[in-house]
Amino acid sequence: MSNNENRSLLELLYHVSSEVATALDLRTVLQRVLYAAIDNVGGERGSIVVMDELGKPLDSIIVHGKRIQGDTTQQLRVTVERGLAGWVARNRKPALVPDTSRDKRWLRRPDDAVQKSGAKSAICVPLMAREKIVGVMTLVHSLPNAFDRGHLELMQAIADQTGIAILNARLYTESQRQARVMTALAEGAATINASLKMDDVFQRILNQTMQALQVETVALALEEEKTGDFIFRAATGKEAGSVLGRRVEVGKGIIEKVVRERRGVVIPALQEENPFAKHSFFDKIASQSIAIAPIQAQGKIIGVMEAINPISGVFDPDALLVMTGIGNLAGTTIQNAQLFAQVEETQKRYYELFNDSIDPIFITDWDGRIIDGNRKTISLSKYDADALLAMGIEKTHDVDWEILGKDFEYLRYDQSYEYEANYYVKDGAPIPVEVYVRSIYFGKKEAIQWLFRDISERKALDVLRNDMTSMIYHDLRSPLANVISSLEILDILLDEKDESVLSVLEIAGNSTNRMQRLIASLLDINRLEAGQEIMTQESVSPNQLIQDALEAVSPSTTTRQQKINAKISKRLPNIWVDDDMIHRVLINLLENASKFTPVEGNLEIGAKTNGKWLEFWVADDGVGISPENRASIFEKFTRGTGKEKISGLGIGLAFCRLAVNKHGGKIWIDNSHGKGTCFRINLPIDKNHN
Repeated sequence: MSNNENRSLLELLYHVSSEVATALDLRTVLQRVLYAAIDNVGGERGSIVVMDELGKPLDSIIVHGKRIQGDTTQQLRVTVERGLAGWVARNRKPALVPDTSRDKRWLRRPDDAVQKSGAKSAICVPLMAREKIVGVMTLVHSLPNAFDRGHLELMQAIADQTGIAILNARLYTESQRQARVMTALAEGAATINASLKMDDVFQRILNQTMQALQVETVALALEEEKTGDFIFRAATGKEAGSVLGRRVEVGKGIIEKVVRERRGVVIPALQEENPFAKHSFFDKIASQSIAIAPIQAQGKIIGVMEAINPISGVFDPDALLVMTGIGNLAGTTIQNAQLFAQVEETQKRYYELFNDSIDPIFITDWDGRIIDGNRKTISLSKYDADALLAMGIEKTHDVDWEILGKDFEYLRYDQSYEYEANYYVKDGAPIPVEVYVRSIYFGKKEAIQWLFRDISERKALDVLRNDMTSMIYHDLRSPLANVISSLEILDILLDEKDESVLSVLEIAGNSTNRMQRLIASLLDINRLEAGQEIMTQESVSPNQLIQDALEAVSPSTTTRQQKINAKISKRLPNIWVDDDMIHRVLINLLENASKFTPVEGNLEIGAKTNGKWLEFWVADDGVGISPENRASIFEKFTRGTGKEKISGLGIGLAFCRLAVNKHGGKIWIDNSHGKGTCFRINLPIDKNHN
C-alpha cells in the first residue's frame, strides 16, 4: 500500500472515529458506522446486528442507500441463526462472498431467485471490543464479484475502529433503559406505598401503570382464595366500568399462562385467530395488543395486572419489565393493605367487645394515666367519663406493685398478671374485685389494659364457708372429744366383750377417728391459708406412714371388696415432715381412691426416691378425673364427679395441696396414667438420716 493510500486510510478511520465518538445513542452510532462503510467500501445496502453478552441479537439496523428500513429485528434474528452473519459471529472471522448463489453460508430469500435480483456479492465482518463480539456488519452489492480482498480489509479496519464505540453505545443505551425502568419503579413505589386503604391502593397502582406504559386501559384482578378464580377488582381508562367484577375461571385464558409460567407476556396483535382472543372482557374493549404481568407477594401469585392498547400502537421494549416491577411492588402493598384492613376490623371488633363487656375495663398509658374506659367503668364507679379520664389507675384500686413491678416493669415482658383488690366507687363502699392486667396495643401505641371482675358474691360465699368451717370445728370438737372419751370408758368397763360389742365399738371408733381427721384438716386449712408455718416437722419413716394409712382405710376398702397393692422398698430414706399432717394426706388420697373406684376395684400406693425428694403415689382404676376438672380439683369445696352420688365437704384435696406445698413439696395428677387416677407427691428427704 502506497503512502497516499495509507494517508487516505488513516484519514478515513479518523473521520469514522470522530463521527461515532460524538454520539452515544446506539441507533445514531449504528447509522453513522453503516453510512461510512457504504460510502467508503461500496455496496447498495448494509446491516448491523448488535449482540448481547450471550450472543443474542439485541438491536439492529438495515440501510438501503440512504433509506433506513423499518422493523428489522425478526429478519436479522433469522440471519444470525441460519445465515452469513451467524457464521461470522460464531467463528469470529470476516467473510468475503463473491457470489451469494454459490455460498452455503448465505441465507437464500425469495428475491435471490434468478428471475428476480439473482446472485449478489457480500462482505461480513465481526465487530469486536475487548476481545468480545458485540455485533456483525454486512455490506451487499447487487452484482457478483463487486467486492475484493481490499474491500474486505477496509471493511475490517472500519469494524476494528468502531467496535468499542458500539459497545459503549450499547452499554449507554442499556444504562439509560435501566435508569428509565428504575425511575418508573421508584416513582411507582413512592406513589403506590403512600396509602394502605385498599381502594386507594388499587387506584394508585392503576394510575401509575397507565402513566408508565401510556395505554388506554389498565385492569387488576386478584385470586379468589376459595375457588382459585381471578376476579377483576379495579380498572381505569377506556370502558373500565365493563371490567369490574368480571371473573376468569381458574386455568383459562392468558391468566392461566402467566400463573403457570410465573412470568408476564406481551401479545402485540390480538386477532380473532389468536388463542387468547377470547378473554373475560375483550368483548367489551376493542383490544389490539395486551401486556399482562403477575402480582406476587412472598413468592405467591395473588393476582394479575393487564395493560391494554398502548397509545403509540406498540408496547415499548421495556414495558413488560416495568409492568412486572410494578406488579411486584403492588403485591407487597396489596398484602399490606389487606393486613391493615384486617387489623382495622380486629380493632373495631375489639372496641365493640370492649364497650359491651359486663366487666369494667380501663386502658392506661405506661404512667398509669387513664386514657379510655368502657361503659361499665362509668356505671359501676358512678364517676362521669371526664372525671375518670382525669384519674390515675391507682385511684381506682390498690395497685399490687409487688406483682406488677415498679413502673409496671413486669408487664413489659408480655406477661399477664392477676390479683385481688378493692375497687373504689364514688360515695360507696369498696367492691372486692379480681384484677387482670396485661400490655396491649391501643391504636398504634403500647398501653396497659385493666379488667376488674366483681367477686362480691364469691367473697360473701367464702365468708359463709369459713363461718360454716368455724362452726363445724368449734361446735363439734368438744362434743366429739366427749364421745371418744365415752367410747374408751365403755371399752374398759365392759368385762364380757363378745364379738358384736367389739364390732360396734370398732365402727364407732373408726367413725370418730374420721371426724377427728376432718376437723383437724379444717383447722390446718385455716392455719395454712393464714400463712402459719409448720412447726412440728421431724424425721419420719415413709414405710410406717404407708402402713398406718393402709390400716386406717382398711375398714372401708374391705367393705367394698377392693384390693390394695403396696409397692414399698425397705430401704427408703426418712422424710422431714409433720407426721400427723402427712399421715392424713395419705389417708385422704386413699379414701378418695376408694370412693371413686367400683366395688372389687384395685388401688395402689407406693414410694420411691426422686433426687432430693421422696415420691409417693396413690393410684386407682376408677372413673378418673375429666381434663376440664383437673385444674380445679385442688380447690376448696370442689368434689369429683361419678356415677354414684359423692358425699363429703370437698376439702380433702385442698388440705392435701396446702399441706404438701407448705412442706416445700409438690402434688399433682399424673396425666400419663391409664384408666382411673394417679396422684403423685414429692416430699423432702431428711438430710440427716442415713
